[in-house]
Amino acid sequence: MASPSLTTQSFSSNIVGPDEPKLFHKEKEDENNQILQKNLLMVSELPSEKGWLSENIHLYQGFWYSTGVLNGLLILQQCFQAQPSDILLATYPKSGTTWLKALLFILTNRTCIDNSEKNPLMTTSPHELVSMLESYAAKNPMNPRPSNSLMHTHIPYTSLPESTKSSGCRIIYVYRDPKDVLVSCWHFVNKLKPNEIPQISLVEAFERFSRGVSPYGPYWDHVLGYWKASVEFPERVLLLRYEDMKRDPCFHIKRLAEFLGHPFTTEEEAGEGLVSKLVDFCSFEKLSNLEVNKKGSHSGFGFPVIENKIFFRQGQVGDSKNHLAREMIDHLDQITEEKFKEFHLINTFSSEEDEISVCPIDNVI
Repeated sequence: MASPSLTTQSFSSNIVGPDEPKLFHKEKEDENNQILQKNLLMVSELPSEKGWLSENIHLYQGFWYSTGVLNGLLILQQCFQAQPSDILLATYPKSGTTWLKALLFILTNRTCIDNSEKNPLMTTSPHELVSMLESYAAKNPMNPRPSNSLMHTHIPYTSLPESTKSSGCRIIYVYRDPKDVLVSCWHFVNKLKPNEIPQISLVEAFERFSRGVSPYGPYWDHVLGYWKASVEFPERVLLLRYEDMKRDPCFHIKRLAEFLGHPFTTEEEAGEGLVSKLVDFCSFEKLSNLEVNKKGSHSGFGFPVIENKIFFRQGQVGDSKNHLAREMIDHLDQITEEKFKEFHLINTFSSEEDEISVCPIDNVI
């Protein structure tokens, strides 16, 4: 869609009246309002439950969304046009999104790494540099496509705009142990909640997550949608496991570069070369200690101001054992086995991978 300045220029070149551009935009605004009203009407008729962060979440195409997110998703499905050069990072919430946004940004802008003054990550949150599609569309319904070809979404594969599948754009999906996802989501949501709104307990979050009634849930269906796509279309959908990336980030960033068609040269891979520099710069310790991520803020998730520091908690593998009772861990592991065993994805999340002690049930709040 043409920008306002280009639209005005085209009208002027045809020697039209001075009010014509205003009338054009008024028509577009009216059209947009009609779309919004139609979307809200449809949302009001969907099954709903109490949300983790919002008053309600709605069931649409098998997954749960807040009203604002669902509006953005509907706009994307109606209007978004992907391009072959686009790179779409997809994740379930709290599956390493901030880290991967930083890694992908610096990977696709790798010359910035040797010049801190020209490295946008030094002064800007990864969430501002890599726009979340559904949030961007909700704020820009008349032009739901960000200017940057590197984008992010939490939308499940089956609900993505059709053009993301037909255009040939690259999709990178990162998934994580559901137990750690649950705990990280619980912490994150309670940090976002205004003080006047009661916090969600871990027991309540666990119960809803287990039923699949969580933001963008069910988790297991979300993972399987992208896994199936990666099997069917391996040239354009890459599946990465968060725990594997933490264990060997250099190996996986090289996989990312190859998948995107921009592999590292032999010189860039050698010794303490470019690959190591990118990985080190995007480490949890380095990113979380940048001034912009300690004291900065940005708007998003329907909030006018979000502190950047809340996106950096621990980034550890297996931290859920410090919070979940044994019964909770066993229950989630059982669901994971039942959902994934048919697709040979088990057991990618062993409860015995590390020595963190399990939280007793009485200490779960």
